[in-house]
Amino acid sequence: MTHWTDELHTILLQVSGVINRPDVDARFLARSGVKLDRALFPLLTRIGVAGPIGAVELAALVGRDHSTVSRQTAKLEELGLIERTPSSADGRIRLLRPSTAGKHMLSEFARTRRKLMEEHFKKWIPKERDQLLRLLKKMAPTSS
Repeated sequence: MTHWTDELHTILLQVSGVINRPDVDARFLARSGVKLDRALFPLLTRIGVAGPIGAVELAALVGRDHSTVSRQTAKLEELGLIERTPSSADGRIRLLRPSTAGKHMLSEFARTRRKLMEEHFKKWIPKERDQLLRLLKKMAPTSS
């Protein structure tokens, strides 16, 4: 008999696997109509959710090394999608945040995500969706 924690772990790995698959990101970007390198998509999305954020913290969140994230965030900056500002707590740290163009792109992502999730959960009743959200919020850490 499988222990409930093993089952939960397996389900979380499955969900994480789907969310982090490159082909899923590529299909999402195509559906959104946004032209962006697929490797930059999770970074911009995380900056949008967690920003302002430092590159080291961002690297930890996306599971990539700092040098890779630095190169990729430089590309996002070149594209005009993010801005770097000095941290008020530590002037050596430059914080990343979406620019106006980045916020516009994130809005396009949100519209697409809403459509996809509405399609995926269309057979769920509102009570089931509310319960899923309530339980996930309870499980998710509130700070890093």
